[in-house]
Amino acid sequence: MIDVPMSTAPLLTPRNAVFLDFDGTLVDIAATPGGVVVSPALPALLQRLAQHLDGALAVISGRTLAELLPLLRPYAGAAAGAHGLEIRLPSGETHTPPPEPSLERIKPLLRDFAAQSLGVIFEDKGVGLSLHYRRRPDLTEACIAIVERGAAMSDGRLTARLGKMIAELLPPVANKGHAVDEFMRQAPFQGRVPVCVGDDRTDEDGFIAVNRLGGFSIHVGAASESAAQYRLADVPAVIAWLAAFAPG
Repeated sequence: MIDVPMSTAPLLTPRNAVFLDFDGTLVDIAATPGGVVVSPALPALLQRLAQHLDGALAVISGRTLAELLPLLRPYAGAAAGAHGLEIRLPSGETHTPPPEPSLERIKPLLRDFAAQSLGVIFEDKGVGLSLHYRRRPDLTEACIAIVERGAAMSDGRLTARLGKMIAELLPPVANKGHAVDEFMRQAPFQGRVPVCVGDDRTDEDGFIAVNRLGGFSIHVGAASESAAQYRLADVPAVIAWLAAFAPG
């Protein structure tokens, strides 16, 4: 990985397949997951993008589809939740695996830790578990440690996945790179040049996947170690870049 400088990302073309993160990429990160503010113009922009790309657009989020899709309405195109564990194809067909059984055994560990740690939010995603500690950065190491303990209790069936002020417990296949690969095997993504845009370490797998497939990747935010080839400064810069391809 390299330290990505500020650079001008190539403009999109109708031959691209585009994969967009949500929090920190299309909307500013909020103090709590439920506090996110979605611009009324965003769903319309996504609809225009999907139209210009003949449907080869997917939003890939750490949020579950049940949480993500209402925030995107009336956009009704492809999407992936839980870092790609859940997939909704452009046809509307949705694939969600059953929860890993060990989650039920491990859930009390994370839930009780959050209950005893003011400001830490426990989230049961059904297919995974999360601790949000944006309001308690002093508990970063403790939150990561408890999630890693949960992963150890699962005997390899679950893995700790770390993001911006969040530690999650998910099956190893919950990987944005796997999601990109799955979409790229499907029409209308197949045969296109893929592009991935994201702001967090959980997006790195997506960057690696599109780079391998001959596309390009864009990191959002301050310069950092990343597999991304380009960088955009913030959410408004991402929106402006997307709108240049699909103006309203």
